[in-house]
Amino acid sequence: MTTPNIILTGFMGTGKTSVGRYLAERLNRPFVDLDERIVARAGKPIPSIFAEDGEAAFRELEAAACLELAEPQGVVAATGGGAAVNPANRAALSRGGLLICLDAHLEALLVRLEGYSGRPMLEGGELRERVKILLAQRADAYAAITHHVDTTGHSVAAAAARVLALLAGLPENGQRLLVRADTGGYDILIAEGLLAQAGQRLQEAGLPAGRCAVVTNPAIAAHHASMLIASLTEWGYEPHLFKVPEGEAYKTLDTAAHLYGRLAEARLARNEPIIALGGGVIGDLAGFVAATWLRGVPFVQAPTSLLAMVDASVGGKVAVDLPQGKNLVGAFKQPELVLIDPEVLSTLPAAEFRAGLAETVKAGIIGDPALYDQMASWGPATLTTMIADAVRVKTAVVERDPFEHGDRAWLNLGHTFGHALERISGYTLRHGEAVSLGMVAAAELSADLGLCPPALPGDVRSVLERLGLPVNHAFDPAAAYAAMDTDKKRRGRSLRFVVIEQIGQVRLIDDVPEAAVLQALASIHARPGEEAAA
Repeated sequence: MTTPNIILTGFMGTGKTSVGRYLAERLNRPFVDLDERIVARAGKPIPSIFAEDGEAAFRELEAAACLELAEPQGVVAATGGGAAVNPANRAALSRGGLLICLDAHLEALLVRLEGYSGRPMLEGGELRERVKILLAQRADAYAAITHHVDTTGHSVAAAAARVLALLAGLPENGQRLLVRADTGGYDILIAEGLLAQAGQRLQEAGLPAGRCAVVTNPAIAAHHASMLIASLTEWGYEPHLFKVPEGEAYKTLDTAAHLYGRLAEARLARNEPIIALGGGVIGDLAGFVAATWLRGVPFVQAPTSLLAMVDASVGGKVAVDLPQGKNLVGAFKQPELVLIDPEVLSTLPAAEFRAGLAETVKAGIIGDPALYDQMASWGPATLTTMIADAVRVKTAVVERDPFEHGDRAWLNLGHTFGHALERISGYTLRHGEAVSLGMVAAAELSADLGLCPPALPGDVRSVLERLGLPVNHAFDPAAAYAAMDTDKKRRGRSLRFVVIEQIGQVRLIDDVPEAAVLQALASIHARPGEEAAA
C-alpha cells in the first residue's frame, strides 16, 4: 500500500514550505511545492500568471495540481494559501492523505510577510488590511479542515513535531520527535495518557507481541505499573515485572547481575524488549542490562520523572556506577521507542520535579535561549511543550555527535562539578540538585576565565533560585576537587569543563588551572545551615 501524503495548507506566511521541507527531510520523503509545480507547468512565475491570464486561470492550474495529489504517493506537499478555499481541492487533497492547516496569529503573519514581493493577493492596499481581509474571506474554508497546527512562536522543528503527532494519532498537544541514530532512528512520543497506549505504541514501533521485561522500583510500580502491564497485555505482550530497590546506590553491577538472573528465569529472548519504567536510575540500569543481555535486546524508555523525560531517557547513554565514580561502566544503547507521558508527573514529589527543572534550564543554556527565557520569567505554555523543547535541544546535539566525540559533551554542562558533589554526598544529593550547583560553578568559572559577560553567573543563579533549586551547598571543596579525579569526562590527565559564552552558546575547554576550579567550587560552597533551600 502506498504511504498517505502529508499535505500542509493554510494562509501565506504560516510556514508551510519550511515545515514541509523539514518533514520531508526527516521522513526521507519527496517534497512537493504546489506553487512551484504550477510555475513549471505554466512556464512563467505566479505574478505573471495573474497579470497575463487572471486569477481564474491560476485557480484552474491550482485545482489540477491538487487533483494530482488525490492518490496516496508518500509525499510531503505544501499548497498555496488559497488552494484550500475551493471545497473540491480540500476533498482531493484529503483523499490522498492527511490534510493539515497551519495557522498563525495576525501579528506573526505580518512580521513574516513584511518585505515579501511577488504575492499578487497582497497587492492593492496596506499589508495589515489586505491580510485581515483575506483571513476573513478564507476563515470558513480553513475552519472546515479537521487538523490544525498553530506555528505562532514555534520553531520549524516544533511545528513539525506537532504535525508528526497528528500523523501518529497522538492526543491534542502531543508531540512526536524523530531521532536519527546509527540503528536507524526512533520515535520520542510526548503526550498525556501515553502510558495507557504503550502496547499499541510498541507494536507501531515494530516490536512484535511476545515476552517483555518491565524494570522499575517498588514506589513507581505502585503508581504506574498496573496501567503499563494492562496495556501491554491487551496488545498481546507477556510482561514480566522486575522491581529493584530505589536509589542511585543500587545502580550497580550487583543489581544488574540480579536482573540477568531474573531474565534467564523468564527466558527473555534476543528480540524481546526490556522496558524501563522509572527515572534516570532505572533508565540507566535497565538500558545497561538491555545492552548486555544476549549481547543486546530491544530497549524502550518510559520515564516517570521530569529529569528522565528531558534528559536521561534520550540519547542512548546507559551505565552503572562503581564505588570509584558515577557511570564508569556503560554503553551506548539507543532505545527503540521513548514514551513520555506528562500525566505520570502528578505522582512525582515536588523536590524531584524541581530537580528535573535543572536539566530543562541546562537545555536552554546550551541551545534554546527562548526556553531559558521562559524558565526565567513567565514559564512554558504547557508542560508538554516545555519537555519537548528541552528534548529537542538534546536530540539535536546527539544526532550530530552520537558517541560523544565532540559537541555531545556540551550536555555535560555543570556535570563535572555535579557528579563530584553527588559522589562526596554518598548520592544523597539529587542529580538535578547537583547539576544546578554545577551550572552555577560552571558560570562562575566561565566568568573568572573571561569567557562570558560578568553578569551571567548572577543571572543563572537567579533563574535557578526562582525555580527552587540550590545555588550553594555545604561540602568540602578540596574533597570535591579530588572526586573529579575519576570523572569519566577526563581527557588524559586533564579535566574537561563545559563553559558558557552566552545563553545558547557553550564550548569545551581543557587544562583549567586548579586555582580556577577551586574558586568556582568556593562560589557554591556554604557552611552547614547556609544552603539555599531546595
